Amino acid sequence: MQQLGLSELLAKSYEVCDALTRANVGNVRGEHVALKSQLKNDLALFAGSLAGGDGPVPDEVLEFVRSTLELSAEAPVIVGLRNRRRIVVTPVETVPQSLKYAVVSDAGGKLDPDPFGHQASMIFYDTFRVLGKSVLAMQSRDVVDADAQRLTAYLGRMEAMLKEYAVWRPGSQKTYQVVEPAMGSATPEEREQELDELLAQLDELIGLEGVKRQVNTMVNLIQVQRMREALGMKVADVAKHMVFLGNPGTGKTTVARLLAGIYRALGVLRTGQLVEVDRSGLVRGYIGQTATRTQEVIEQAMGGLLFIDEAYALTVDKGQGDFGQEAVDTLLKAMEDHRDDLVVVVAGYTSLMEQFLDSNPGLRSRFATTIMFDDYSADELMDILLLNLRKQEYQLSPAAAKRAREMIEHRVANKPDNFANARDVRNFMERAIANHAVRVARLEGARDSKRILSTIKVEDLEDWA
Repeated sequence: MQQLGLSELLAKSYEVCDALTRANVGNVRGEHVALKSQLKNDLALFAGSLAGGDGPVPDEVLEFVRSTLELSAEAPVIVGLRNRRRIVVTPVETVPQSLKYAVVSDAGGKLDPDPFGHQASMIFYDTFRVLGKSVLAMQSRDVVDADAQRLTAYLGRMEAMLKEYAVWRPGSQKTYQVVEPAMGSATPEEREQELDELLAQLDELIGLEGVKRQVNTMVNLIQVQRMREALGMKVADVAKHMVFLGNPGTGKTTVARLLAGIYRALGVLRTGQLVEVDRSGLVRGYIGQTATRTQEVIEQAMGGLLFIDEAYALTVDKGQGDFGQEAVDTLLKAMEDHRDDLVVVVAGYTSLMEQFLDSNPGLRSRFATTIMFDDYSADELMDILLLNLRKQEYQLSPAAAKRAREMIEHRVANKPDNFANARDVRNFMERAIANHAVRVARLEGARDSKRILSTIKVEDLEDWA
């Protein structure tokens, strides 16, 4: 089986472009389309949409894209990326035009003979996937969660189209093997700086003192084992897979994102992206489909961290004919096969997660580390509210601050079954901002007053139903 890294995938993709052009695939209204140029533009825009979080596209990414795709510095797409600095409308909203031509070819048998075995679409798909992972891997700083989510969403759209036209090929059916991008070229000093910054971000989170202690302990254990390894001493295996226990809104996803970056900075993971799923992202309705879908998600997470929220839904109270256990079995095998290139974190309510861990003899041994996310106190929730308001450039009037505290304290003292911690506070804040907008829109002079436009009053506060 032929192994293809990014450069080989690009070369193979260009061969596909040439073959499709010769077969007259890629004509619009009778005008010839330079498919290779279309593909390069699609790839460049895709890479630009992934890099830099919500800030500018980093110069090193622009240069990486330009050199990798063999584009000149004056190429319109490069100039556009450099001038705009960020793609406002990202290609995540659609699928690339170049892929559509490959799908037409595979589904309609346009190439005869077909030197690519009806896998031109998969070659394009894997080229986008590996380029995207390479963009995330090359950045020396923490991979922003939103960037990894953009990659997952974009690949998901492409995958859905390939399956719709029955041209999707899982890894076992491909005539080639994809070589995943290697760890970024960050120096030890850059990784140390990255680790310090990530641990500082963790420390700045409100509350979660027990969580912070456990993560810092894990970091120390890994660092000490690396020191021992460097001196030729015996090295103990540090458990990297984890169980996060706690109610909704206690920061589990936020900590998972930071943990992925921390593992990357420590050299435990190559790319450090976070792939987040729940039962609906893994389980399908027919025998065999769940294992295939779970394996696809695992492939997306390779080199990074797979975060399964509400993991108990895979096994708890499921009757005969449910395929959640199929997902668990596939996951356990992948954790064994890729123990050095995949970290899995499962999360959910404490009691239900205990049932989940008891559902398979191999689960508890794989997830040896458990971190408890306690509910926030009223003071912590108030601090979260004020912090999030400041981020949105809002503030509470003194009377509103007093009333908000009273409402939060009552909520904490009388927790309903659906109590959701910081998620409750976020919803509370969003309702207050919406009510403020309705009130302020009718006020004369509000347009020119930052104080009016930023101050939330008591009448804007809406208690939980």
